Amino acid sequence: MSDCYIGLMSGTSLDGVDGVIADFSGTQINVLAHAYTPFAPALRAELLALNTAGENELHRAALAENALARAYAQVVLQLLHHSKLGRDQIAAIGAHGQTVRHRPQAFDADPAQRVAGGYTLQINNPALLAELTGIDVVADFRRRDVAAGGQGAPLVPAFHHAIFGHTNESVAVLNIGGISNVTFLLADRTQAQARDGSVSGFDCGPGNALMDHWCQTCTGQPFDDAGRWAASGQVHADLLASLLDETYFRQPPPKSTGRDLFNVAWLTNKLAPFELLKPVDVQATLTELTARVCCDVLQIKPVQLTKLIVCGGGALNAHLVMRLAALSGVAVRSSHEHGLPPLQVEAAAFAWLARKCILRETGNVPKVTGAQGARILGAIYPA
Repeated sequence: MSDCYIGLMSGTSLDGVDGVIADFSGTQINVLAHAYTPFAPALRAELLALNTAGENELHRAALAENALARAYAQVVLQLLHHSKLGRDQIAAIGAHGQTVRHRPQAFDADPAQRVAGGYTLQINNPALLAELTGIDVVADFRRRDVAAGGQGAPLVPAFHHAIFGHTNESVAVLNIGGISNVTFLLADRTQAQARDGSVSGFDCGPGNALMDHWCQTCTGQPFDDAGRWAASGQVHADLLASLLDETYFRQPPPKSTGRDLFNVAWLTNKLAPFELLKPVDVQATLTELTARVCCDVLQIKPVQLTKLIVCGGGALNAHLVMRLAALSGVAVRSSHEHGLPPLQVEAAAFAWLARKCILRETGNVPKVTGAQGARILGAIYPA
């Protein structure tokens, strides 16, 4: 059987779909192809709208997941074309889906009885994707962890351990998508130790989502290219203090978050007392918020970190990376220096998780998610 898997990821940034073909036959992951397709404006708007309750949302969500599956299929075809591989040479596709609700502890009355207490919802149509591509699809990665009492997120720390783990130094891996998450990888670990808590991590808070929204609103551009706009503004201390005054930042892990909390309504409420601020200063402050929440969490580790490996779209924001280096006091390096370009990491993670499911191997880290134990993640949709 082939050891090549496709990973597809459309994250909270809601910009489009990243896909990779990852070959796991060697001692290290080998990405054979990478493809990206942006969301059509109408699909992006609908996916964003579905993050909040609305009229006829079940019908709209069903249509949106069909459109999403077709966008996924387009990326799969691009990957096969670029790699010159046939569909019979791909073991399976790992398709994360688009998160539109994430409330893993929505109904938790007693933490000691935290089994299926909340929910997480990623819209997707993996059956349609299997039909369109002729390849087995693995999807619905998060809900088994939630069923076992976990947050269902973040799921990438186990992958970070497998790819970026070092035996001689303690590092953190920071993924900055729409939401940011951190993984701590301690020195002298083994794969077995990853299951008993030596790998830890959680969602930090906002990543690119608020910055991108403000940039789009004020400039018409989908994101602040290299952070140049933010770099030309001034951080407003009182606004930053208000943004940081959020209960989530003070909660102990395990924890995860998303657009259910850090959304346009949250930002609008925070900005209301500061309506006279220049838009560029708001952008500078939102960028500082992301840098602060990412770096503040680094202080909770009892060991000295030697390096911060950054991936996700935020790794391309030079101003943000500069602020991360200044606030963290550790060397900040792109994941590219460690074998995977920033925009390939999350897609590769879901190729890896798909492989874990096919091989019937567990894919979560209970200390990260809070699940009652290690679980096989994902549901298989045969071609």
